[in-house]
Amino acid sequence: MAEQIRFVDSAWLDANFPCMGGCPVHTEAGRYVALIEEGRFREAYHVARRPNPFASICGRVCAAPCETACRRGKLDEPIAIRALKRFVCERFGVESMVDLERLREVFGKSVRKNGVRVAVVGAGPAGLSCAHDLALLGYDVTVFEAQPVAGGMLRLGIPEYRLPRELIRLEINAILSLGVELRVNAAVGRDFTLTDLKSQGFSAVFVAIGAHRSRDLRIDGVELDGVLRAVDFLLNMNLGYRVELGRKVIVIGGGNVAIDVARTAARQEREDVGPVTGVAEALDVARSAIRFGATEVHLVCLEDIAEMPASGEEIHDAREEHIQIHTRRGPHRILGSGGKVTGLETVACTSVFDSSGRFNPQFAPGSAEVMDADTVIMAIGQSSDLSWVRPEDGIALTPRGTIQVDPGTLATTAAGIYAGGDVSFGPRNAIDAVANGKKAAQSIHAFLGGGAGAGVEVTFHEREIEIVVSNTKAYSRPWGYEQLHRVPVPFLPIERRVGVSQIELGYGEEEARREASRCLHCWENTVFNEGGEETGSECILCGMCSDICPESCIELVSSERVGAEAPLESEMSVTYGIAIAGASGTQTGAVMIKDEDRCIRCGLCAMRCPVACITMEAYSASEPMAIG
Repeated sequence: MAEQIRFVDSAWLDANFPCMGGCPVHTEAGRYVALIEEGRFREAYHVARRPNPFASICGRVCAAPCETACRRGKLDEPIAIRALKRFVCERFGVESMVDLERLREVFGKSVRKNGVRVAVVGAGPAGLSCAHDLALLGYDVTVFEAQPVAGGMLRLGIPEYRLPRELIRLEINAILSLGVELRVNAAVGRDFTLTDLKSQGFSAVFVAIGAHRSRDLRIDGVELDGVLRAVDFLLNMNLGYRVELGRKVIVIGGGNVAIDVARTAARQEREDVGPVTGVAEALDVARSAIRFGATEVHLVCLEDIAEMPASGEEIHDAREEHIQIHTRRGPHRILGSGGKVTGLETVACTSVFDSSGRFNPQFAPGSAEVMDADTVIMAIGQSSDLSWVRPEDGIALTPRGTIQVDPGTLATTAAGIYAGGDVSFGPRNAIDAVANGKKAAQSIHAFLGGGAGAGVEVTFHEREIEIVVSNTKAYSRPWGYEQLHRVPVPFLPIERRVGVSQIELGYGEEEARREASRCLHCWENTVFNEGGEETGSECILCGMCSDICPESCIELVSSERVGAEAPLESEMSVTYGIAIAGASGTQTGAVMIKDEDRCIRCGLCAMRCPVACITMEAYSASEPMAIG
């Protein structure tokens, strides 16, 4: 028997579906992980793809906040959710050459146009996600992109060894196949204005131009030849332009972009290794150049290893590739001769943040050191170019140099103009940009009266989840699943990491199913029934559930020993007549306490209960308002 209830409280999601609550687009990660365990790969792909038009890309480069939220991580290590997403996407995603008919099959309907035109400025993950959802809702969407290629920082900022260019092209083509029009080499402020878009008949606009401007250091020597900005360096590299770096490169910064720059620089091939006469010989020469005479790459950052903004995984990989990381050093000045970089002078950083947690680095006097360098690349942050914003646009900016938006709807201060992604919130992860694009599509759909072009603001609920609760009568888990160690994701051997060779290789079927079997099934919950007439039995206080629990997360205690906040204290007193925390006028009793964070959903307590007061009940979630 199933019961349907609706929730809009994200706190409930975080408690009952932690991986889903941790995902900015609320992908049911646990559900597709369980389907992978069962070998139902096609269904698993559909679950992963439904809320995320960039599922295949996220399977490779997502920061995986779902893994941070994964309850298994409190036991040992979280489930490798990102790698499992890649596994199913490689079988049924764009990598498998998905066509429009299969895409429509995923969403279960054909697209019907409503004749209303919407403009999207910026073809990055935020802009294209918005275009994707609007197209599925029937809008005629045109995407304007300043660069000659679409993809934003997915294409221009992430190195090819992490994200294959063909995969980006396929993912974008799947979106364009829904009827989305793409216009490249079309920059706002240079080729058109927001006023122009309105005059061309666009009823709403979503601005998602990203943050493609590198922040500069205010130190001597930044004007020297050989000083590069991280975004400019990556953009040129990813557009196929050769960048002369010399033999020794220093990267300034401690974030993921700095790591990307350092690892990309380490993949530059030298020209002084002799003639290249064939493909096989070219690869051999490149490997030899990297391994025995490659560019020396150093990374200088203010933070120590634990404080670095870059992920631990990225830091580990960089060190494996012989990137030398110098922590607790700050740039003081860039040295040069004849207008060309010759080195970087650094000083020791004694602290990065002040007592209130604000960024306020302090340096030790007399600690200057000089490092020789042919190239210095600054990777200390990014910002958006908003010089195109005009007073008549009516768009307010924040002191941080971003577009001011309502965080609930992404509406700007100008009617019908929405903004999201890095241009509104600063540089963040790709999955956050995707979430912004989807939210903008829903807000624009509401603004336009559901496609009627009314241009009237309507009430919009950001989140509505339909939850189905059903009894799991035959619940069981494979023996020893809680003792399985995380299955390492296969990586390319260090000696073969040259050029644009992909580093992470992905799971095979056996590895994927084994890793998926570690999932704790957080949506399966232990329910302690009150007993009585409804169940025909009631708890006999035998304590067998507590005795059999392998994690000792169930405890049966006297109510007099329990303290609680006022609302729970009142509910226990009124509903059950039980006194806790000193409530007067009620009888004492026993209270069953369960630690949800330690529970591994083994179901032994339900199987052991002699009077069937404990059952396993499953929550399954869906979005009535979801696109598709």
